[in-house]
Amino acid sequence: MLRAEDNRFLTASGAGTGMGELLRRFWMPVLLSAELPEADGLPKKIVVMGEELLAFRDSRGVVGVIDQYCPHRGANLWLGRNEECGIRCVYHGWKFDTDGRCVDMPTSYPDLNAKDLIRIKSYPVREWGDMIWAYMGPAGEVPELPALEMALVPASHRYVSKKWQDCNWVQAMEGSIDTAHFTFAHLSFEKQENEILDIKKHFVNPIARMNVDHMRWIAEDPRPVIKINPHDAGLTIAGGRLTGGDNIYWRIAQFLMPVHAYAPSAMPGENIFGQSFVPVTDTNCWIYTYAWNPERPLTQAERDGYDHGNGVISEVDENYVPLRNKANDYLIDRKLQKTKSYTGIKGVSEQDAAVQDSQGPIADRSREHLGPTDLGILHLRPRAAAGAAPTASRASGPLRRALRRLRDAQGQGPARRHGRALRRRDRLCRAAANRGGGVKLGAQASPSFRGASKARTRNLEIPGLVLRTIPE
Repeated sequence: MLRAEDNRFLTASGAGTGMGELLRRFWMPVLLSAELPEADGLPKKIVVMGEELLAFRDSRGVVGVIDQYCPHRGANLWLGRNEECGIRCVYHGWKFDTDGRCVDMPTSYPDLNAKDLIRIKSYPVREWGDMIWAYMGPAGEVPELPALEMALVPASHRYVSKKWQDCNWVQAMEGSIDTAHFTFAHLSFEKQENEILDIKKHFVNPIARMNVDHMRWIAEDPRPVIKINPHDAGLTIAGGRLTGGDNIYWRIAQFLMPVHAYAPSAMPGENIFGQSFVPVTDTNCWIYTYAWNPERPLTQAERDGYDHGNGVISEVDENYVPLRNKANDYLIDRKLQKTKSYTGIKGVSEQDAAVQDSQGPIADRSREHLGPTDLGILHLRPRAAAGAAPTASRASGPLRRALRRLRDAQGQGPARRHGRALRRRDRLCRAAANRGGGVKLGAQASPSFRGASKARTRNLEIPGLVLRTIPE
């Protein structure tokens, strides 16, 4: 669990907060390019980390992201005319370009050059991977764009969308690197309403594009061994499950600082899925979702499938709000929950959203009890917080520059050593339960996860896994 003040530190994204300042030192997606489809078209209101902004595409096709309000009398520039390389306020005619310069001020005498003294807040903007990115950090420290592979492949090789979510961005991102929850949240089966669930008997594959054996291994082993590999750009999180044979089935996710995650769902040659989590306020977020294939263009059938929801990609309306959402209880079907799935909710993305939203607008991590399968979460939180700790200035160093081409992967590996780890893990957990306690991991040892390195802990070595326990 976290102390309440640490939870606030982790989840607050406003200007002047530790995490908010960290995020502002990275490029952040703020719109899809498709949302500003034409020059001199309709402007778009956006809110990013609590800041009310306006995005528009000018006569040259260049996108600007500026303050939403005119500095003259505070009228909303969304009402304005997008014309001749600028947004003109309809109240008194002041006009601003994509860099925030006032280029016309009809209410002032021309010889005073008053317009040259006025600038509106604006942010550097780039289009990259069919998304519009803004840098909201200090001037003069603009980083390179993140070298996400989905943006490096040709446009024909990728599909990009987004979805609205009614919770803090951190709990949504934590869910994306949690490989253990698939056994329940996304499990499908076929049984009669009055039958007791026997997964070996009733299991069916919920995702047609995934191998049946892979899904069966996930269904039958709810306690994957978790291995963590920190790297300059974030974390690699691997979950290993028993297969009933000589191999371990590994599902490997990537967390890329500060808001990106690759899903553990692709074998070589298959399409890869990723997400980017962008705070709107501290209680809701946009999740940019994408699929790509580095080796070939996506087929029309694949694109049509994504339009109707697939994997991390939700089926959304014209405003990118999922059709199954918090307002309509995700269209949960209780009969379906008894006979077809654990959740009774259609769609992997929607199932994720339902459980993440249910944690509350901001999850109260002071009440949680983490276990061995939460090792990725325990590494993620101090990793993110360490970058944000004083003023987030460290984000301008190697972490930001190191966002490079990393891809999720999964596969099988020798089972002997990791099979021993799984069996020993189970014995440890059962012994702890019999004592009335639990296995305590990672930053649990510290009263503050930002000071976890100062904790007095001892390491319990297990092949392929390290558990950290607190001396009594």
